[in-house]
Amino acid sequence: MFGRKKKKEVIPFDRIAVKPVLKSSICTGEQVAGFKDLKTGKFQEVCLIKSRADLQEFMEQYGIREEEVSKEW
Repeated sequence: MFGRKKKKEVIPFDRIAVKPVLKSSICTGEQVAGFKDLKTGKFQEVCLIKSRADLQEFMEQYGIREEEVSKEW
């Protein structure tokens, strides 16, 4: 069918070992979404966030609710 969007498959992640984080630069305001390892504190970048739509796509892709994403500077 034309004009119909295919529903994206949700990519699973280990909710016990990592948490979704939105890192924001204090200087430039650039934002990057990814996952922070809860044991080591290491951040794994997944995508650059240029707009609200980018953040929404990240959350949909991983099945994350907005309240689950913490913001760090």
